[in-house]
Amino acid sequence: MAINSARSSVFGGRVAALAGGVGGAKLAHGLAQLLTPEQLTIIVNTGDDFEHLGLTICPDIDTVLYNLAEVNNPAFGWGRADESFHVLEETKRLGHDAWFMLGDKDIALHLLRRAMLDAGMTLTEVIYELARRLGVTHPVLPMSDQPVRTMIRTPEGEMPFQEYFVHRRTKPVMLGMRLAGLAEARPTAQVRAALDEADAVIFCPSNPFVSIGPILALPGVRERIARIPTLVISPIIGGRALKGPAAKMMQEQGLEVSALGVARHYAGLVDGFVLDNVDAGLADAVRALGVTPFVTNAIMRDRADRRRLAVEALGFVKRLTGAAGAK
Repeated sequence: MAINSARSSVFGGRVAALAGGVGGAKLAHGLAQLLTPEQLTIIVNTGDDFEHLGLTICPDIDTVLYNLAEVNNPAFGWGRADESFHVLEETKRLGHDAWFMLGDKDIALHLLRRAMLDAGMTLTEVIYELARRLGVTHPVLPMSDQPVRTMIRTPEGEMPFQEYFVHRRTKPVMLGMRLAGLAEARPTAQVRAALDEADAVIFCPSNPFVSIGPILALPGVRERIARIPTLVISPIIGGRALKGPAAKMMQEQGLEVSALGVARHYAGLVDGFVLDNVDAGLADAVRALGVTPFVTNAIMRDRADRRRLAVEALGFVKRLTGAAGAK
């Protein structure tokens, strides 16, 4: 009871957190330390999902699950701790180009997911069950039960995101992107309900294009978010991305590679924007966009950092919701 009381005192409302990638998973874990499962729902990008060795791989969802369960590899931020790679090594020996790192524990989860999907369960139902088995109590929702696949346009042609990101190590120039399957996809009923019931939305420090962008592209999502006080934690700090290809993508699309560039990308949709201390000089420019800035240490090196940033973000959310209520 004392823990629940302490959690509720940080922010009394409901939060929908949009997440993808390692940074998104880290903040989701920080928020989960402070908010009860009734208060926090984590909506996760599925545009990175792909089929590999007959398995459905959900990199963003699995990274969130492993972080919430505290079984993630702390060195990488993704994958499992204390992992072995016997299956991967054997596939290499048998001639497979094992460019995508799959550990043995990770493969076990993928096998179970494949079996559940083949049995007719939706992806939402599968993730609920896998989360339960991992001891995760906060709702983790795939953005859609219909497959959406991020395709990257390059001078070499179009390629799936994981081919571009992992196999090719983002070396091809990004000319643009396409969300295959988007026309048939819809946000799940659970995602719609989480946004409709939320008192605030937090965009975790995730790639604006390939992690948050696919969620926002689903019908009705932007409209729901536009009605709710929303803040963004910048994934760009000091002109670079701590993880992933966000900075390279911004540069190749002619955008300013800075936290301000990210704020411009979201301007008109969000109310608050969290900047790292190193980018404090951008606060006035963010404010000029009609977005309220908040400057703090936005780097999450350990569990304590995740909790600290979550505390500060929720305090900022409380001020934003108060301002919205005063209008």
